[in-house]
Amino acid sequence: MGDVFKALADPTRRAILDELTDRDGQTLFEICTRLTMKHGSGSSRQAISQHLEVLESAGLVRTRREGRYKYHFIDTSPLRNIATRWPGNQ
Repeated sequence: MGDVFKALADPTRRAILDELTDRDGQTLFEICTRLTMKHGSGSSRQAISQHLEVLESAGLVRTRREGRYKYHFIDTSPLRNIATRWPGNQ
């Protein structure tokens, strides 16, 4: 669960998750383009790729390869696990 908090601590990674929430199943190129246009991000493709790896390690992003393309999908199940961990605190 610590990986989830670490992944969410970075504003660029939160922006990536926002973009995948808006339109799931994007390639690295599409994510980079949307981050630049909507968030003014100046991060390189390599930096965004590293952020995606952190999100994938935390279980917040899944990927699927189709030919030469790799598509990224948001997975909110780790967030649901956090929300249900302390049921008495609702």
